[in-house]
Amino acid sequence: MSDKKYDAIVVGSGAAGGFAAKELTERGLEVLVLEAGPWVKEEDFAPLPPGAPRVKRIDSWARVRAALEGQYNQARAVFFSDRFKHLFVNDRRNPYTTPPGEYYLWVRGRQIGGRLHTYGRVVQRMSDYDFKVGNRDGLSDNWPISYQDIAPYYDRVEEFLGVYGTVENIPNLPDGKYIAAPKLTRLEQAFKAKIESTWPERKVIPWRQVSPNLKRVPWGILDAQKTGRLEVRADAVASKIDIDPDTGRAIGVTYVDREAERVHSVSANIVVLCASTIESVRLMLNSACSKHPEGLGNSAGLLGRYFMDQAPSLVFGNVPDSPGFESDDSVPQDPFYGPSGGVLIPRFENLDRKTNPNFARGFAFQGQVGRGAVPDGQPAVFGFMGFGETLPYRDNRITLDPRKKDAWGIPSAHIKCALTRNEHELMREQVRSMKEMVTRCGFKINFAGNTLGLDNPKEVMRDASLFNRMMFRLSFRRSMAMGAAIHECGGARMGDDPGKSVLNPYNQCWDVKNLFVTDGSCFVSNGTVGPTLTIMALTIRACEYIAREYQRENL
Repeated sequence: MSDKKYDAIVVGSGAAGGFAAKELTERGLEVLVLEAGPWVKEEDFAPLPPGAPRVKRIDSWARVRAALEGQYNQARAVFFSDRFKHLFVNDRRNPYTTPPGEYYLWVRGRQIGGRLHTYGRVVQRMSDYDFKVGNRDGLSDNWPISYQDIAPYYDRVEEFLGVYGTVENIPNLPDGKYIAAPKLTRLEQAFKAKIESTWPERKVIPWRQVSPNLKRVPWGILDAQKTGRLEVRADAVASKIDIDPDTGRAIGVTYVDREAERVHSVSANIVVLCASTIESVRLMLNSACSKHPEGLGNSAGLLGRYFMDQAPSLVFGNVPDSPGFESDDSVPQDPFYGPSGGVLIPRFENLDRKTNPNFARGFAFQGQVGRGAVPDGQPAVFGFMGFGETLPYRDNRITLDPRKKDAWGIPSAHIKCALTRNEHELMREQVRSMKEMVTRCGFKINFAGNTLGLDNPKEVMRDASLFNRMMFRLSFRRSMAMGAAIHECGGARMGDDPGKSVLNPYNQCWDVKNLFVTDGSCFVSNGTVGPTLTIMALTIRACEYIAREYQRENL
């Protein structure tokens, strides 16, 4: 290892880290990216061999095997399978804890690109319906930025990645910069017509999805490498941010070599955390020192607090009298992951007026009709997942477990993400409204439910084997626990007041001026769309600020 001092260290190489590397190197900074997992290889993404069956089934045996091998949490993810299991962590080596009776499903991926290898490539913009949500419990849930502040950065992300979508003029789901319009299947078109004619406030639109990256390494990392100012160290498990004992400033990062288990320290003038919501908070807490005894950025006692995730639900079934499935040639497909595309139903409750008094905020859906491969002659299948906005609660938080450590001796995260009556009512309405829509279209429901449980469990999966049916029923609640949406955020919220937030409006830590956090931990509220696009846009905005202030010698 050299004694080189970098302009900036970026921790993480996923949605945030890739863009941080690109933006900082292209502005002249020498950057080191630390990634806890290995480089991805071509063989990690081998396509299905010719003639291999493409019919997807719930393989309980594969999940049981993975659990026995140490992936006992990851195997609960909805899309987990033998083909994808190498893109998820081993829970035995990467443990975490939750309070008794409050299980949280933390789905994780450690490799170059992080969870970009397991997200659905659906990217949606947040709006001022999300950023300006008002006050509650004496603390503002408003972000310190508006849609107009972030819109130019949304543009840049979409133009860089290449996003397929349609202009819809939906106020709470702003349109973006699209390269082409994706198509809906014949069944999705019929679904759209039926739903919008029955409930005009419910819009059914095509996915807004990113072109597949067949290079596998994030485009931002590849562009940063072209500058000659990027170094990437894989298998580098960050354990703490190093702090100058006199000034309280960040001076570098200590990490553990994942394979050799040796400890190293690297120096930099700036540290940018892009490690993912829970990991970044965990790092900041584990970096407690004499200048920051409660963790970095915790002078107001807010680090780790107001942790959130979206409340998930599932409704699956088939379309009688409509056999087979339909291919989509309007968007490039990925030979490893298989067909993508589908429909979005943006939030329609409690927007400009209170339409459902039983809960605050609302929910949205993402799904497919007629795209899933089925055996010849079998009816087409549909599936919808609901994403409900949970409120930020002070007591939902990330802390360190003093008794549990990971394989590299780093204290594990303790995750509390409890639900209230508000979320219970919201999830019940999610399932009810989705069942209402698919029933209106004549679809047959095979199962529906959320973390509160299955609807009609005795009727679920009647055609499956006894083992698969039993395992599905027993595991459903934990597989659909909080965390199943994989949209966790909060814990290092941004704001205008250092007494009421951890970060300023440019993702800069109030207490450590040369520390920035640009992943989902900076979120103030979590909305009903996926956080990925917003994380990327915020990262570009923060890095633009970093480069400007660094040039002015303010960092």
